[in-house]
Amino acid sequence: GIFLIPYFIMLLVIGLPLFLMELSLGQYGAAGPITVWKCCPLLKGVGVAMLIVSSLVSLYYNVIIAWAFYYLGSSFQSPLPWSCDAPRNADLCQVGAVTVTCWGCVLQNTSGSAGRDSASEVFWNEQVLGVTHSSGLGDPGPVQWPLALCLLAAWILIFLCMLKGIRSSGKVVYFTATFPYLVILILVIRGATLDGSLNGVRFYLSSNWNRLQSAQVWSDAASQIFYSLGIGCGGLLSMASYNKFDNNVIRDTLVIAIGNCCTSFLAGFAIFSVLGHMAWRKQVPVGNAADSGPGLAFVAYPEAVSLLPGSPFWSILFFLMLFTLGVDTLFGNIKGITTAILDEFPALRDWRRKTALLGALCTAFYLLGLLLVTRGGIFWFILIDTYSTGFGLIIVALFMCLGIAFCYGTNQFCQDIVDMICRCPPWCSHMLSYFKVCWVFFTPCLLLFTLIYTFLDMYSVPLRYGTYEYPAWGTSLGVCMGVLTCLQIPVWATVALCRESGTLRDRFQKATQPLSSWRMATAQDLARDIIDVPFTITLTDSD
Repeated sequence: GIFLIPYFIMLLVIGLPLFLMELSLGQYGAAGPITVWKCCPLLKGVGVAMLIVSSLVSLYYNVIIAWAFYYLGSSFQSPLPWSCDAPRNADLCQVGAVTVTCWGCVLQNTSGSAGRDSASEVFWNEQVLGVTHSSGLGDPGPVQWPLALCLLAAWILIFLCMLKGIRSSGKVVYFTATFPYLVILILVIRGATLDGSLNGVRFYLSSNWNRLQSAQVWSDAASQIFYSLGIGCGGLLSMASYNKFDNNVIRDTLVIAIGNCCTSFLAGFAIFSVLGHMAWRKQVPVGNAADSGPGLAFVAYPEAVSLLPGSPFWSILFFLMLFTLGVDTLFGNIKGITTAILDEFPALRDWRRKTALLGALCTAFYLLGLLLVTRGGIFWFILIDTYSTGFGLIIVALFMCLGIAFCYGTNQFCQDIVDMICRCPPWCSHMLSYFKVCWVFFTPCLLLFTLIYTFLDMYSVPLRYGTYEYPAWGTSLGVCMGVLTCLQIPVWATVALCRESGTLRDRFQKATQPLSSWRMATAQDLARDIIDVPFTITLTDSD
């Protein structure tokens, strides 16, 4: 509960300003994450870094969809294979005789099941992942073929949905973006009727004010805002580039960002009410029933769902929701990658070549993703998840913010936004004044704080998955992923400086000036000068 305070503060100071910056930049420039930096060629590396982040996320994120797909298929049976009612889990769920010692004060479990994994954990670790047969990062083992087929199905679905570009994926999103709201509402109503649900809600909203003194809480809040809003991955830039030039980006920013965070808050009630019921059934504290990371979605919550009457129905609803949410995320990432490539290589805009490019990307990501569906794939998954969107993503956002604020100029950027909105109402002007202060001072400072704490946390706390501690070479490999992202900024800045002439100072000034092809004062100004009149064109045979 206390996490909501830093969460919404980070939304106001980091989330909203950066979200508006990406939307405005993409809409005004009508270009993807790389080409849009015609506004400041020195920072073209920020766009390339976004492309790398988006590629790394796409590589591992579809594995989550594959897991959800596997659980969704497994939900069409009764009893659920991870429930205690399943015959294979009879030994795991045996409740032995409970006796009282002669002292009358010590309970003794004679079943010998103390410390055992639950049926849900066994299903996740042994049947889905096969991780019990792997010793760690250096022992991936064979591919889990059921998961590999689910991953293939997920990539085929992504390919078909995006085959006709923004129009086909836009129509699919009408379902994938609205269906989860229906499921969350149903789960909230169902959860409220369960015994023990109030205990889960109390645990969810409980406030420990001392936690506000922890820097990790504030750092985690900033990280969650990044992941939740999709900042710094290039997807927002790419999607915004398809907007009409006069679209009100400030309105979109407020509606989407605030609506997104409120949805996260609402989803918490759906999750913790059911976890509260599971804790009530098992007679344990809610904190012992809850989990984090993949364990919440694929161990704790499925186990809680298996305790409900009509459990297959609720399981199908939950994993179908998870599946649609994952597909939405992949749409943004893949659209960011394809838009960036097509902007840089216009010759690929032909429908056949565009289809071949999309097919090549999906095929490449599938083949690379096979490593993540081996028996030791979860170790690689956690490694890429931790470092691909860690310090590298924060540095990308920091340089994007500094570049627009101090190279392109906040006054010019705000004028661009006003030009797009045309008739800017008074409240928009007040909001722009607030965003300008954030871009220049508050947002960079909080990003810098989050970056410093991320580095301190990275070197003081070893990376773990369960009881497995990652070796030094594995951690180094993860750091290299983040460094690869960050290196793009100085490398492409050097290229931009080398292309200019004069002294270093002259080159720097020229490299920070918008190119002549940048969409500055063109679309809006030309629209005012053009007058539509009837006309006739006569074509001859030679024409």
